[in-house]
Amino acid sequence: MELTDIPGADKVDEVSYPVFSLVTEAVLRGETMFHWHDKAQLMYVISGVLTIHAAGSIWTVPPHCALWIPGGVSHGGRVAGHIKIANLYIDPRLAPPLGDDCGILFVQPLLRELIFRFEAPAQLERMDRDRKARLIAVLFDELLEAPVEPIHLPMPIERRLRRLTDSMIEKPAQRFTIDEWGARIGASNRTISRLFQRETGMSFIRWRQQLHVGIALQRLAQGESVTNIAGDLGYESVSAFISMFRRMLGTTPARYFGEAASGTSERGESPRVS
Repeated sequence: MELTDIPGADKVDEVSYPVFSLVTEAVLRGETMFHWHDKAQLMYVISGVLTIHAAGSIWTVPPHCALWIPGGVSHGGRVAGHIKIANLYIDPRLAPPLGDDCGILFVQPLLRELIFRFEAPAQLERMDRDRKARLIAVLFDELLEAPVEPIHLPMPIERRLRRLTDSMIEKPAQRFTIDEWGARIGASNRTISRLFQRETGMSFIRWRQQLHVGIALQRLAQGESVTNIAGDLGYESVSAFISMFRRMLGTTPARYFGEAASGTSERGESPRVS
């Protein structure tokens, strides 16, 4: 089963409601087909972890977070195991204030409830126009103020750099220095540093840490231990891995999902800016 096989998901542009949501729960495995639609989409992960390829980047979406995908942006995903998602769709004529860039948002309790409020067709039918307008206004306020999660892995285009990043994704435990990578792909330390900054907006070290955080979130959501994850990612000690995770996300691996579930997380202080 693929995400695009969800009943009605391939016809979202035909739905007349300006805002509505679809909730699905299933065991999915493998890649989903790339697709796009005119409506903007917020993919809210209730449980499980979703990995989406969109806008030249890889986005790892853990539970209680959501990926904002503007209308017209092609996207495809990868899922392994049980997942529950609420997809919120927004008419393209209403979506511009929410921005033209993809991003991962931390879904706080009020935003979560608003997403669910737009799920039931019978509920939407009973609402009068003024009530719908008020709820949509509150929904947009919450979307604009939602904290942004720094879980974003931009992918380079330059041939040599892409060889490097593809190799790191395939074998994330590799701990080659930037000089050693340079020898492998035929580029100097300075060239690699310049290319990483130009093509991803990150340093080599930062990009590798982003990769490791994304992988760790996927495995933590499946119940794997921090010790195993740290070892498989090539860290010399568990404490070194935890320190990196805390620097990136503002909390420890053990607390990350608990804080998200309780809505008490203090990470992601920056609101979404359109």
